[in-house]
Amino acid sequence: MEHGVMNKYLLLSLVLLLLTSCNKYKIEGSASDAGLDGRMLYVKVLNADKVWHSIDSCEVIHGEFSMKGEADSTMMATLFMDNMAILPLVVEKGTMKVTMSGTETKVDGTPLNEELYDFLHKQSELENKVQELLHKESQMILNGENPDEAHEMVNREGKKLSDEMSKLVVDFITGNFDNVLSVGVFALIASNMPYPVVTPEIQQIMDKAPASFKEHFLVKEFMSVAQENMERMNE
Repeated sequence: MEHGVMNKYLLLSLVLLLLTSCNKYKIEGSASDAGLDGRMLYVKVLNADKVWHSIDSCEVIHGEFSMKGEADSTMMATLFMDNMAILPLVVEKGTMKVTMSGTETKVDGTPLNEELYDFLHKQSELENKVQELLHKESQMILNGENPDEAHEMVNREGKKLSDEMSKLVVDFITGNFDNVLSVGVFALIASNMPYPVVTPEIQQIMDKAPASFKEHFLVKEFMSVAQENMERMNE
């Protein structure tokens, strides 16, 4: 009888240990700017009341920092320095490696973070191509080429880049409806808009979105304001 009770306790302890280990995360990072030494970093999540809540923090010491803990679930979060947002990251099981340098800012080491930063890298490349295209138009005109032809070329190439960017965003968000990246990237895209509107890309996303995505407080609030703005624009 005693052996049976003991075995039950051992089994329960093992289950609890496995459940706890599944939720463990670690964040290891490096910052090349010596001026960051002594500064505090915070991992924050935005709650339904639109208040940033700190779930972890640490101090930058000799260009390095480290945090570890347990999370009840995978969360989209933001790394803050004092009160300034630095970069997005996903708090998930495993070891996340944060790199902050003059040439590179990224988070890798875990699946969702690597997927997120692969997307952000592709997005940045397309944005750089747009800037290069605008510079090319100016250079063509300075070189004596017909301004109308230069403008037509920019419009043609710009349309291709715009279509490529739209596809990148729509495919990424709709391809991640089963995890936190969908709402996280939707919020990032929305925050970079001058004001909320229902763009063709947003409409494509909403047409494909499951209820869980549409009912998220960030998506609901954006769509509510965006639809009001669209109605005003159509008056």
